[in-house]
Amino acid sequence: MTGNVPATALKTAVIGMGSIGNTHAKCHQADDLSHLVAVCDVVKDKAEKAAETFGVKAYTSLGELLKREDVDIVDVTTSGYENGSWHYEPVMEALAAGKDVLCEKPLSNDIGETREMVRFAAARKLRLGCNLNHYFTPTAERARQYMSDGRIGEVISILFRMGFQGGEATYGFNPSPRFNRPYAHLKAFLTHPLSVMRYFCGEVTHVQAFLSRTGYRKNKGDLLLSVNSVHLLFENGTIGYLMSHRGEAAWGLGGWWSCEVAGSRGTFCIENCIEKLTYWPALDPQKKYNLGEAPPPEIYDTGIKSFNETFPRRIHAFLEDKSRGVSPDNIRASGRDALATLEVIDAVIQSYENGGALMRPHPLPPLHGDPLSEKI
Repeated sequence: MTGNVPATALKTAVIGMGSIGNTHAKCHQADDLSHLVAVCDVVKDKAEKAAETFGVKAYTSLGELLKREDVDIVDVTTSGYENGSWHYEPVMEALAAGKDVLCEKPLSNDIGETREMVRFAAARKLRLGCNLNHYFTPTAERARQYMSDGRIGEVISILFRMGFQGGEATYGFNPSPRFNRPYAHLKAFLTHPLSVMRYFCGEVTHVQAFLSRTGYRKNKGDLLLSVNSVHLLFENGTIGYLMSHRGEAAWGLGGWWSCEVAGSRGTFCIENCIEKLTYWPALDPQKKYNLGEAPPPEIYDTGIKSFNETFPRRIHAFLEDKSRGVSPDNIRASGRDALATLEVIDAVIQSYENGGALMRPHPLPPLHGDPLSEKI
């Protein structure tokens, strides 16, 4: 943010000043809808360093910070086991204080805690959002427009590949008990592709999964089940497939992040999340094609190479929803949306532990709406 702070800017506090917390704080300072007023970390040095960087007050106690009546939004960016075990307490404390909350993913590494966070926010009619930032991109927005315009037609399948570029030579064992756990990659990472798959195809009704780890991981005592093959059936009949790994190989076509949605009237593929979108129309019945021929594709290259560009776009969307008075049920990338991804991940774990059995995700809590709101 530059110059004077707009009177309508929402006063925001960021909790957890690691690298992600500092990224969020930069986004808030650059956004005219936000006025960063405080940072908080239980590690005093982190809190004070961030406070000096951003020119705001430092706190080491969330309870003390929440005594400030001027805070509109609490942005929780703490980490923990499987990147999510330190989310529950600050989120619940902020909700109990009547604050709208944006939380990093995963909402929690524990499915029971996640369900309770969503329930508690709904009971208090507060906005609980999650940083499911992978579909807050110009590529995903244009792809959704293709769908809205009828250029995809009936969705037939979705293929998603996502992970880290790598190979055996670049593997490094992470001995930390926070991440050397069988399901850490699932819980910390698969929220992203599953959120995008729901964005395009809706709710998942059936899950089958196979998980493995490479021999060189086993030889190091690495417990991480890092290679994930997940077969999905969506409520609308779409068949889905998700392949993810954590740097076991080079990805090839599509890069580290690719999502292909095939429909009866056309197909699109997003490459590297925010960089490129290609659309292939279905065959024109008025034309003749030789084997392998097809209409020319439409290519949209955003010119954006940095994945970090997704953070300000997602954070701005939460600020917009709050500023516009969007009801908690209808905010984008809500806590309920984050819960949905974790219910699928829980079903993935159950499928794996039962030898690849077909599983159904736990039902999501119903939406009730607010009869006093015009934005239900």
